[in-house]
This record gives sequence, structure tokens and C-alpha cells, in this order.
Amino acid sequence: MPVRNFSQYSGKSIVAAERLKNHPRHSEYLERVSQSQLERLHIILRDHMKGLSLEQSLASFRLDPTQDLNKLNDDELAHKKGKMDQLFEKNRKKKDDPDFVYDVEVEFSANNQEICSWDEESDGF
Repeated sequence: MPVRNFSQYSGKSIVAAERLKNHPRHSEYLERVSQSQLERLHIILRDHMKGLSLEQSLASFRLDPTQDLNKLNDDELAHKKGKMDQLFEKNRKKKDDPDFVYDVEVEFSANNQEICSWDEESDGF
């Protein structure tokens, strides 16, 4: 399946994946392929054309808890939020789950907590 009119500057992955999936010639071949998988393939192809390796491109799909999401562009931010939503749904416990507990209480030890200056009690008030 050729990908025509594609360059490293191609637009958003969401739009490209929808266009590819809804194309009359390709729709029967892609009906079982998820939208998110097509988006990932589009991103990998675009990264390859920019000169990035497969490992570098795949690293962009992993969630980094230290990454500053305020510095991402809209497309990258939407991608990261989508991954967070998928991870949340995967880990969410529902009432029908056998290991569901209604009221979970967790005690956090004081030695594992970070101490922040704004969180300390102040004598000045």
C-alpha cells in the first residue's frame, strides 16, 4: 500500500490515519486495524523521513513522568494525553472486577515524601 504525497512535514497523524482508513481502495484492508495503530505508523514513518531511528521513534510513545508537557506542540500533547487515557482505562478497576475494593485507604510513610517549602507549616501567620 503506497503512501503518496507524504513528507516529513506531513500534517497531523490523526487526520492522515482517518484519510487512509476511509480511502475507498484501502478501507477493506484496514477495517481491522485500529485508528491508534495507524496514527502510530504515521508517526514512525514521519520520524523515519526526519532521520530518526526506529528506537528513537518508539521512545516517543513511552510516557515519561518527568517530561514537561507544557513544552509540547498540540499534536504531541494530544498523543500523550491519548496514551495516558489508554493507560488509565487499562489500569482502572470497575465494580465488576473480582479484585475491586470500594474504599481503598493507603498510608504513605513520611520518609518517602518530598519536603517542599510551600508545604511546610509557617509560624508567621
